[in-house]
Amino acid sequence: MTGLTIGIVGAGVVGQTVGALLVGERWCDCLLIASRTAESSAGLVADLGDMAHVVHAGIRVRAVTVGELDQADAVVLCPRATFTNAATRDVRMAGLAANAPLIAELARIFTGYRRPVVMVTNPVDVLSRLFATLSGAPTYGIGSATDTARYRAALAAHHRVPVSAVHGYVIGEHGDGAVICASTTTVHGAPCTVPLDLVRAELADRPRRINAGIGRTRHGPAAAVLSALRKLLDVEDGTDVLSVNRAGVWLGIRLQIRAGRPTVQPLELDPHETADLLTARTKLEAAYRTISHHEQGASTCL
Repeated sequence: MTGLTIGIVGAGVVGQTVGALLVGERWCDCLLIASRTAESSAGLVADLGDMAHVVHAGIRVRAVTVGELDQADAVVLCPRATFTNAATRDVRMAGLAANAPLIAELARIFTGYRRPVVMVTNPVDVLSRLFATLSGAPTYGIGSATDTARYRAALAAHHRVPVSAVHGYVIGEHGDGAVICASTTTVHGAPCTVPLDLVRAELADRPRRINAGIGRTRHGPAAAVLSALRKLLDVEDGTDVLSVNRAGVWLGIRLQIRAGRPTVQPLELDPHETADLLTARTKLEAAYRTISHHEQGASTCL
């Protein structure tokens, strides 16, 4: 499929990186950028336009208001409210109170939108549910896709094999409640030893190293967005790990996506993994309840 239009809400580091990746995609014909200020939107549009000219991409890039994004074939949500996150545990969940009013405001604008929405803003699972509930739009969170990539990288380093040799998933919450599916993980197609303590430590420490070194994660989540868009827009078929509705709670799960249509492919879990997933589900439900009655909260961040 070609000639697609993608909308991006948020001109921060993730929005910038997603935009840069999409400039290089032949199937993307137009980028629509909406941000909290006209200045930031215009700046990103100019920068991406320069990139497109240098690499001879035919893509068009325009600054728009959020209300004009209903013409997009898919929308990426990566805005962030202004707040200081001082948490050392449950770091992603710490942004819930600040980001929920912003996402709720966006959801009301998108009421009736029926094309894919890819959520990046944390806590991604809870905010995907909030946006989907208020807007009715099919909403997919990308957190577990990033976790899965980090898991495979950590295990590949431990076993001294290429990342491509590792087949395994992280599901559930994108955060401290991530569920490592060790019982079904393989290396070169064979069951393998998974040092859970080492892997959990790496999943927790890797984003901290990134934040300490360059200020904020950007390229990993942006690549996860691109992977999801390619499949949800029927550019390619494949498997992804995205946060979707499972019996009323949005959490990361394996999806098989063919012709743009996702089908849940549940993983076989051992008793410990099943218990971990139930714990994650309970936590995400409780977090959603804390903000669901504040849906009318206003934001000045757009």
